[in-house]
Amino acid sequence: MLQVRYVILHCTIFYFVHDCTMINPPLSILVIDENAARASVIDAGLREAGYEAIKLVNTLDGMEEFIALHDPDAIIVDMATPNPKSLDRVFELSRAVKRPFAIFVDSSDRDSTHAAMNAGVSAYVVDGLKKERVPPILDMAISRFAAYAKLEQELAEAKTALSSQKIIDQAKRILMKSRDLSEDEAYALMRKTAMDQNRKMSDLAQNLIMAADLLSD
Repeated sequence: MLQVRYVILHCTIFYFVHDCTMINPPLSILVIDENAARASVIDAGLREAGYEAIKLVNTLDGMEEFIALHDPDAIIVDMATPNPKSLDRVFELSRAVKRPFAIFVDSSDRDSTHAAMNAGVSAYVVDGLKKERVPPILDMAISRFAAYAKLEQELAEAKTALSSQKIIDQAKRILMKSRDLSEDEAYALMRKTAMDQNRKMSDLAQNLIMAADLLSD
């Protein structure tokens, strides 16, 4: 399950605190850039926007372990002249770490753009590395990541609900046949039993199906 630790309001990021006031969060940003001059542009843009927890690294080597250790909230990768191998490495990283991910490149093609989106890259910016553009693009990446995470969660919940309903329906049919009950009567019996035993109906239904399978062997 993806965990979203922030919300976006009017293009500004906030944490909610117990007294319902809002403060700027200490978001940590990882910047990956082999070019020191370009990295300084990103760093300056972030710091002017109020970001302070910024880590600059100049290699992708061992990056999964680095991210696991430092746990950044978002990642920015700058690649002035990317080659297919390096892009594939970045896309692989994006799929693995499950965080807001923004990539700046000076040039790209349609295949690379599609590959970036398929890899879960939140923002893929071509020929747009300017200091003043970095903060809003980061905000956009975080916002897109949060929206996608919410969509994934809703989809997972819908699949779980559908699976549970199928199990309950199968258990109802077993009760209807074995006890000569109507559908409503079978459902009411399962619901009462689940409530009496403080169990989920889907768990009760699964046990009923397993018991019926054992008796039928």
